Amino acid sequence: MLNEMKIDSRDIGPAHPPYIIAEISGNHNGDINRAKALIRVAKESGACAVKLQTYTADSLTIDSHSDQFIIKEGTWAGRRLYDLYTEAHTPWDWFSELFAYAKEIGITIFSSPFDLKAVELLEELDAPAYKIASNELVDWPLVEAVVRTGKPLIISTGAASKQDIADTLEFIKEIGGNQVIVLHCVSSYPALPEDSNLGTMVDLKNSYGVLIGLSDHTLGTATSIAAVAM
Repeated sequence: MLNEMKIDSRDIGPAHPPYIIAEISGNHNGDINRAKALIRVAKESGACAVKLQTYTADSLTIDSHSDQFIIKEGTWAGRRLYDLYTEAHTPWDWFSELFAYAKEIGITIFSSPFDLKAVELLEELDAPAYKIASNELVDWPLVEAVVRTGKPLIISTGAASKQDIADTLEFIKEIGGNQVIVLHCVSSYPALPEDSNLGTMVDLKNSYGVLIGLSDHTLGTATSIAAVAM
């Protein structure tokens, strides 16, 4: 694996400043103008890139009313997964406009695809990099499709075991991929700072010889600042 790489001409590696990605996800609340405002604020705040998620409800779950597809607790208790993903997803017909807007104001934009059709869409838009969510880490057909693009790949590990990580990195190597960044992640929303265990970043680096970072779900900035210091 490479110890230095570029995303959209920006150097990434131990000799360079940290690469800061602002996650937009579903925070646009279904309003494309809000999505653009989030991109603009990320640029004004000094982020290196913004990231979207490219999925539909059908690529994440099934349209079912059975009990195992109903959320049991928390803010969305009683809601169906299918309905929530339908509301939260970024409409695919927005992507061209959002990519063009990010390019216009001078900030890198890419996305996390959740199926092969999403990779096709992002390739049409010439996405400069890809992120694989931790739940998709062992979806090797998806990982392979991304590696075959020749673009840098960022993978999150919150829902993965060490064996999952090792197996996927070996698979990436076998199919010719070497531009990989591995992010330590705690899959809790929000995650508590005391659960962050940032030493895992060092363990990932020592175990796999890859570029490392943090996918931060905590509130505030203390955890991310500590990760930068490390």
